[in-house]
Amino acid sequence: QVQLVESGGGLVQAGGSLRISCAASGDIIRPNVMGYYRQAPGKQREYVADMNTRGTRGYVDSVKGRFTISRDNTKNTMYLEMNHLNAEDTAMYYCYLQDARTGWGVLEGFWGQGTQVTVSS
Repeated sequence: QVQLVESGGGLVQAGGSLRISCAASGDIIRPNVMGYYRQAPGKQREYVADMNTRGTRGYVDSVKGRFTISRDNTKNTMYLEMNHLNAEDTAMYYCYLQDARTGWGVLEGFWGQGTQVTVSS
């Protein structure tokens, strides 16, 4: 099993920046994909970004140019640098890890507990 612990969420003003992190531990195998989904109140969980162990990144259109995902594979830790935040970015952010055991489909994988990001306007 894999455990994921998120950190770094909080309250930030619109236009500001925040970095959240996700540390993975346990039986980690490669290749894998780590990424984030987010869920705002009353809305479905939405894909945000991901990055595989080869370094390939993906982003939802609404965050391209504002968010940057990165990984430190030596620490099994993922980072999401979020800039130019706006109220629509307010959500609980959940990190996940997918590998050959979990499958690569939507919402499959190991999941963290989430970290809240709130953007005040």
